[in-house]
Amino acid sequence: MTIAEQVDWLSILVVHGPNLNLLGQREPGVYGLATLDDINRWLESDGEKLQAKVSPVQSNHEGALVDAIHTALGQHQGILINPGAYTHTSVAIRDAIAAVKVPTVEVHLSNVYRREEFRHHSYIAPVAIGQISGFGSDSYRLGLQALVNYLRQVS
Repeated sequence: MTIAEQVDWLSILVVHGPNLNLLGQREPGVYGLATLDDINRWLESDGEKLQAKVSPVQSNHEGALVDAIHTALGQHQGILINPGAYTHTSVAIRDAIAAVKVPTVEVHLSNVYRREEFRHHSYIAPVAIGQISGFGSDSYRLGLQALVNYLRQVS
């Protein structure tokens, strides 16, 4: 693909939080059998169809996730994030999203509202344009589609 063909392409940062590197092995009854590599491959493929370049990053460390979010400023038009357990604990990630002012969609593999009470609160939701949960790996794909549709409408 030529540079001219990519002019109208969006750039989307995909942020995967802690323990998501263990997808496919970790509690498959809750999180499914898809691996993180599978999800990233699907997002890249879906991104091509949506004319969006997907740049995935995963870390188990809160500061590394904050740093990744900061890189979105001036480089990416949108952020798709599964903050994992940091959803319920990280004011730092919430503040990073608010600081960069890059439209963000929060996704979760499981329906966090059908799980333990402590998972019902999200620090991220108030600074996100939307949240999708409970559809397994499709949550990411639905989130990407919703984010791209949103960005195309506001631009």
